[in-house]
Amino acid sequence: KELQLQRDAQFLCSDPRMDTELVDRLVLQLNRIYPQILIDKEAHKFRNLSIPTKVRLAELLKHLHWKGEEACHEFYRGLHIHAEDVYSSLPTRVRQREMADPKQTKNVAVLPERFVLNDRGPVFFLSCFSFVVGIAMLYYCGGESHRVMEKCTGPFLHCSAARLSKGAKDVFITCAEVGKENK
Repeated sequence: KELQLQRDAQFLCSDPRMDTELVDRLVLQLNRIYPQILIDKEAHKFRNLSIPTKVRLAELLKHLHWKGEEACHEFYRGLHIHAEDVYSSLPTRVRQREMADPKQTKNVAVLPERFVLNDRGPVFFLSCFSFVVGIAMLYYCGGESHRVMEKCTGPFLHCSAARLSKGAKDVFITCAEVGKENK
């Protein structure tokens, strides 16, 4: 982690997401949870607002590198907790992901598009499904107006069957033909 922190230091100091508030939260976490890593006096120095944030961050990273492996590990842990987007975009993290599975990084952008059936969303699907169920209910449960409904819905069912899969087409055409035979 010490070597990793050295490699990531330039990225962290130049990343605009590493603002005063985030650096302050990281210093406070290291000071409160791990006082052996950052004592109060050191934490006060790294929280001094009269010094620019980038300078304080650079000094903090040098200090953590000097403190050793555990300090570096806890800094990364705090960064992961407080700014996961920054943590996941660190050069060493990106490199680790690429080395772990080079094919996966190329397929990540393709997978979400592969499973999109249409761009209209679930409300469109539910409204179409409800409409078809309503027509089917009118067709089969029409009661006395069954013959009137056959005349109105029979051609609709016959025409809409052409848009369904082959197996479903046979079912709807058969139902429409059975209704016509009973006349």
